[in-house]
Amino acid sequence: MKKLSLSLIAIAALAVGASTAAYADAEATLKDSKCGKCHAADKDKSGPSWKKVAEKYKGKADAEAKLFTHVTTGPKIKVDGEEETHAKIKSTDEKAIKEAIAFILKN
Repeated sequence: MKKLSLSLIAIAALAVGASTAAYADAEATLKDSKCGKCHAADKDKSGPSWKKVAEKYKGKADAEAKLFTHVTTGPKIKVDGEEETHAKIKSTDEKAIKEAIAFILKN
């Protein structure tokens, strides 16, 4: 029983460590792409906060796919009443992009 408990603790520690590393990588991807110029975790800038983005997509099955398209295609958006092209995420690594999207959706 004691071995089982220790095994479960070890698995949980590995999962937390992997999660922490993925979040650090996601934050680095967002920083490298200069997403913080227009977005912040919990306050609006010229773009919505990641918290608002997470709320908008909460419970939607296609959230990741829609955000993936949004950050990789540079769609037209409205900023202060003016239309402009949303900057594309700098990474071309699909896994890194999905980690960044997961980070945003967990805010």
